Amino acid sequence: MENREKLVIRSRAIFTADEKYPTLLDGYIVIDDGKITKIESGDLPQTSFAPENEVLDVGEDLVLPGFVDPHTHLVHGGSRELELDMKLAGKSYMEIHEIGGIRSTVQATRSMNEEELYNKAKASLDRMLTFGTTTVEAKSGYGLDKETEIRCLEVGQRLNREHPADVVGTYMGAHALPPESTANTKGYVEFMLTEVMPEIKERKLAEFCDIFCEEGIFDIETSRYYMQKAKEMGFLLKAHADEIVPLGGAELAAEMGAVSAEHLMAISDRGIEMLAESGTVAVLLPATTFFLMADKYAPARKMLAAGVKVALATDYNPGSSPTENIQVAMSHACFGMGMQPEDILHAVTINAAHAIKRERTAGSISIGKNADILITDVKSPAELIYRFGVNHIVRVYKRGRLAAEQGRVCYE
Repeated sequence: MENREKLVIRSRAIFTADEKYPTLLDGYIVIDDGKITKIESGDLPQTSFAPENEVLDVGEDLVLPGFVDPHTHLVHGGSRELELDMKLAGKSYMEIHEIGGIRSTVQATRSMNEEELYNKAKASLDRMLTFGTTTVEAKSGYGLDKETEIRCLEVGQRLNREHPADVVGTYMGAHALPPESTANTKGYVEFMLTEVMPEIKERKLAEFCDIFCEEGIFDIETSRYYMQKAKEMGFLLKAHADEIVPLGGAELAAEMGAVSAEHLMAISDRGIEMLAESGTVAVLLPATTFFLMADKYAPARKMLAAGVKVALATDYNPGSSPTENIQVAMSHACFGMGMQPEDILHAVTINAAHAIKRERTAGSISIGKNADILITDVKSPAELIYRFGVNHIVRVYKRGRLAAEQGRVCYE
């Protein structure tokens, strides 16, 4: 399917996520060869477009930029529904981690070949697309050995080539200690730094490097050492930080110049201040908080008040957030964290694009950017959030091409 020469979308409610325009623009967008070439207010001119061009007038239906999901564990094997009884019995995430958790997914992922991992991840990426996600970050971290970590990153790159959605790779070998290294944190860190990461960097399999900085996983000093070495190799930094206890992971992420700090349910006031000062994006994962049945969410409103750039993500993974639907995260951001609808939309568009360094090509309806555009069945951001549990995305355009419609993918 080739891009049309021109696609014109007219709506009385366009949320551009671009400060050059009103919050909701009454106007139209012109798309040429997959790029946004014009944004204007008011009605369509009567004689500007040739008959062969597609002109789509959606009336008062809300039009949005394609959603950006900046924190997923897209490529993995297996499922973890057998942990449900333990969750309902009150066992914590770390208690489940000690008896299975990530390691059970590691075993399942190691047992799958590339084609099996690809097909499983593609099915998930298709679902993401139908919910409006057009750009996805994909972390490794369920191999914890060289061969499987590289295989997972290769799958992510293949999806980026073959699927309409853009897939951005993050190496996260520092997700946990592998079964064969449970008593040798230092040795495993050195293994990643000397045996795995140089090849990943040379082959350009991942732009980012992430680490689970948490009590009982990787402590602050280990995380600082690892992040510094990764930075010297040329990786951009991310950190799973302060998810369970206020360990100081947010402060470390800011100190190291990380692009993002993620989770942050237990962030300190000083951590919030440092994120605001450094410009490090806070990627919050309220669907994870809900699924873990935790007693508190990340303090999104306090972060916003302090000037922190806040993004939202699904954290799609088999153990703590098994959903591909970013609209679920948006609902929990409102009803769990008290975020306003417009803040939520910024958090899943332009702020999320900043969290994966894609703000120049994605995250807003702006002239020159990719034409990643969503048509909804609602009239306002408030209605989008208020009517939770429903897929409000009617059409998904990726680079100006129709990629999903009415909950089904339709790309070639």
